[in-house]
Amino acid sequence: MLIPYHDLIKKYDIKVSGILHVGAHECEELKDYLNGGVASNNIYWVEGQEILVNNMKNKGIHNIYHALIDIEDDKEVTFNISNNGQSSSILEFGSHSIHHPHVHYVSSHKQKTIRLDSLIEKNNIPMDRLNFLNLDIQGVELRALQSMEKYLGNVKYIYTEVNTEEVYKECDTIDAIDKYLLQFGFERCDARIYKQFGWGDAFYIKK
Repeated sequence: MLIPYHDLIKKYDIKVSGILHVGAHECEELKDYLNGGVASNNIYWVEGQEILVNNMKNKGIHNIYHALIDIEDDKEVTFNISNNGQSSSILEFGSHSIHHPHVHYVSSHKQKTIRLDSLIEKNNIPMDRLNFLNLDIQGVELRALQSMEKYLGNVKYIYTEVNTEEVYKECDTIDAIDKYLLQFGFERCDARIYKQFGWGDAFYIKK
């Protein structure tokens, strides 16, 4: 997180009851979440790379689900795996290849997608307890939001990776996310953007 979680708590006096984190990677934020007062059984993780999910389960993290999120259920896509792991995406690199030439895709495989609302309902994820949403899924964050639209009423805080240019080909942009979330009462109150790279993180609060 470019904007540290504890800084959000302090600056905006947010009251987090539970967290849905989509794009878990290696659950690097777990310690910050726990230190911020969220119980481990109220933190749910979603990750597209099965090997990472298995690794996290072996480390004792059980509320983690292997899933590739998109706007459609059961759409077969190519999931591209990057050499740094964190840049893996269902999208092809755009300007990412120019800004970060040391990062490249090393493999790919076919995988089916699932909507977030479908994942929530399939696994009985208790959205009534989760009011903080964190999205870090490399260019398809708006599509993820749209796929769980009926649960946005449960969410008060949204932290998401954003793009100001086509870092990934046909990726979602910060302007589109701003416009979409405004319909549901969310306002962007913070952002940290690497302008030279065309991406960053943004934080929204429901007013």
